Amino acid sequence: MRLNNVNPFAYSFTPTTTAESLHSQFSDSLSPGENDPASISFSLAGRIMVRRFFGKLAFFTLQDDTSTVQLQFDKKTLSQESFEQLKSWTDSGDIIGVHGTMRRTDKNELTLRVGNWEMLTKALLPLPDKFRGFTDVNKRYRQRHLDMIVNPEVKKTFVQRAKITSSLRRQLEDLGFLEIETPVLHSTPGGAEAKPFETYHNSLSLDLTLRIATELHLKRLIVGGFSKVFEIGRIFRNEGISTRHNPEFTSIELYQAYADYNDMMALTEDLVVNIADTVKGSRVVQYQGDTISLEKPWRRVTMHDIVKEHMNFDFSILDTSDPESLNLAKRAAREANVPDVDKLTSIGYVLNACFEELCEPKLIQPTFVTDYPVEVSPLAKPHRSKVNLVERFELFACGRELANSFSELTDPIDQRERFEAQAAKKAAGDDEACGVDEEFLMSLETGMPPTGGLGIGIDRLVMMLTDSKTIKDVIAFPLLKPETTADTETSIGEELG
Repeated sequence: MRLNNVNPFAYSFTPTTTAESLHSQFSDSLSPGENDPASISFSLAGRIMVRRFFGKLAFFTLQDDTSTVQLQFDKKTLSQESFEQLKSWTDSGDIIGVHGTMRRTDKNELTLRVGNWEMLTKALLPLPDKFRGFTDVNKRYRQRHLDMIVNPEVKKTFVQRAKITSSLRRQLEDLGFLEIETPVLHSTPGGAEAKPFETYHNSLSLDLTLRIATELHLKRLIVGGFSKVFEIGRIFRNEGISTRHNPEFTSIELYQAYADYNDMMALTEDLVVNIADTVKGSRVVQYQGDTISLEKPWRRVTMHDIVKEHMNFDFSILDTSDPESLNLAKRAAREANVPDVDKLTSIGYVLNACFEELCEPKLIQPTFVTDYPVEVSPLAKPHRSKVNLVERFELFACGRELANSFSELTDPIDQRERFEAQAAKKAAGDDEACGVDEEFLMSLETGMPPTGGLGIGIDRLVMMLTDSKTIKDVIAFPLLKPETTADTETSIGEELG
């Protein structure tokens, strides 16, 4: 092409339509074999997915960011030179711009009859073999750009993800919440129990971590006088990778002054239901063979009650100060085949372990599980009527946690004691325990109003609403272990056939 003074990498092109618009505009017009009587000229740009030559005719399938449409080239409308260049210069994967008019072929295929064309970007690598497809999961994650090109449903998932996030943000703004960004680099990790990623600031000679939550800074904004704040942001946790976990993920945390966890339950229902209405057009969704009903109200059940349903043992009757009660709890857990309970140091930890092992995987329909043990909830306010419990709920659906909420702890003395208990666990070797955040404690000592807080895992919410099996399916570029050069060459060669 360059020998013919043609630039294979154009600077710009101005499409006047899209493939989807053409199908919509001509869906009920043009009979087989008919040309558009108005001869309206359209300009369209996209990637060549299929090219077929039949003597003096050629038919391409062009894909833009909306859909695909057939292109027809023939020597009646193109010059001899242009047609030969089309044949010798183009390959599947190239991005071209075309100008032409609409017609419907004898086989009833809506087609843009091209009057002239131009190369916009010459692809140096071909697309994966169209007959074998691009199905290897690991290769699809590593080469997500190809995955999106050849598997349209993948791109659709990320379009839906963007709409879900947009709907969530718009709803909160309509309710008077302000989105305020908080630091990603923390000197003291906090707001969750998780092992952080560590880094170092050269100029300040300062050890730092990537944030494991946005919670503590957002609460400091409440102390500072904001009544409704939220942040949609990336969170980093140095943990294992699974179908539900990625070390880098997206969450939304929001805080509302003068509210409690009951208010947060109502808000959670409204947010998710409105997202489903907007993005899915239905409050009934399919997830991996299960039918999920999002119709309100969702079930509300305490952790004590749901554990009792699954193991016929009532933790609420135990005396938390009696060592023998702890032994009874462990014995009941072992009889229910709950693993690793012997090392647990309180009834609350045993209760939580029983819930996670026996109950959580079975919570398919949306369910608020409420009133957690204080041991596993270091930032939640003590329950106003139940000893050794806190005002906390988690939302479960599809057998996994989707959201977490507290009536936020506002007593700085109680908060310090819980931080110190966490710090003791950390000193004893617990990598996921947090330390004492003096700056946050100082803000609490200034006075924080009664506050309800809520965190929602965006990735898991998207998984449910898009029927995606693993978290990697809803993260555009999930973290993967690097391949060796030999592995990469083999991978590309196999897919290109």
